[in-house]
Amino acid sequence: MTKAAQAPATYQLMKTRLQEQLPNGDTRCNLCLWRCNLRHGQRGFCQAHVNRNGTLYNLSYGILSAIDIGAIEDKPVKHFQPGTRVMSVGSYGCSFRCQGCHNLEISWGVSSLDELARGESTAAYVTPLELIEAAKRHAVDGIAFTYSEPAVWLEYVLDVSELAHEHGLYTVYVSNSFVSDEALELMAPHVDVLCSDIKSLRDDFYYNICKKAKVSEVLASIHKAHELGIHVETRTNIIPGKNDSLEELRGIAQWIKQHLGVDSPWHITRFFPAYQLNHLPATPSEIMWAAHDAAREAGLNHVYVYDDKGCDCAQENLPLETYLSTDPVSLNSVKKCAASCCGDEGVLIKKYEKRLQE
Repeated sequence: MTKAAQAPATYQLMKTRLQEQLPNGDTRCNLCLWRCNLRHGQRGFCQAHVNRNGTLYNLSYGILSAIDIGAIEDKPVKHFQPGTRVMSVGSYGCSFRCQGCHNLEISWGVSSLDELARGESTAAYVTPLELIEAAKRHAVDGIAFTYSEPAVWLEYVLDVSELAHEHGLYTVYVSNSFVSDEALELMAPHVDVLCSDIKSLRDDFYYNICKKAKVSEVLASIHKAHELGIHVETRTNIIPGKNDSLEELRGIAQWIKQHLGVDSPWHITRFFPAYQLNHLPATPSEIMWAAHDAAREAGLNHVYVYDDKGCDCAQENLPLETYLSTDPVSLNSVKKCAASCCGDEGVLIKKYEKRLQE
């Protein structure tokens, strides 16, 4: 019996797939490149994984924040099964803290994950099989993991993906690619498409959104996914005054050509003011098309400009029960933490968040 088939019928914490016991008593999470070292009661930077008595657990397994259905081209993915429809799903939690995030409540998900930790959440819990059944009922061709960072939800992503393939559905993984090699190797047999950001070629840009991230690590992860046989398409959201140097954008195109091939698609999207970057203007069309022309001159065959598209956010924001067969009362019942081992306030220590605020 597959792990997906053994998923619990009701919400509970699930063991983190990639964890390592350390000599000092900490347990290391190896899902993403933060590689958080956690003691009992602590949660990692993503807030979705917690150490309970030396074992790491995923708080968000099966917890959905949003569902939407649309064309695969909207991810954006243009060179894998074009013309098909995909069911996009997200949870909560992210390894980055982007200053211009349009999707804070879902992507960062700090308050939602706090509620899960306290046993107070009314978020929807959906088993892998229930999600596959919903996808088949709505006659989609694939499932995309997006809105939040799939790397911090990997246990569920893998279980759903395994079942998806059994039912003839493809899978798409929309990511920032700050992910470990170990996670990529687990994903490769079950994930068909990686749609990854290349946000910049400068470490100082990445430092502002993730103090541990380096360009070389993100690019290495994208390249490894390609080498593992995952279909890769990349995306750059051009932010005025942040990553809009034509020289840098040309450099991204050259990296794609050299490491992913001349036919690898590059998607150029428009920044729209949001959150801490609300004072910036939307990206001018001129720099987007200049980047397009530079990429074509560099030798890329497939470059796409989206004057009207920024982040991959749910468009309809319909209630989840619209897509699922579960009744709303049951779907939104309170999810209790599997154990109350961390006191009355639940599993709320947020070491990595506190460090960022210092």
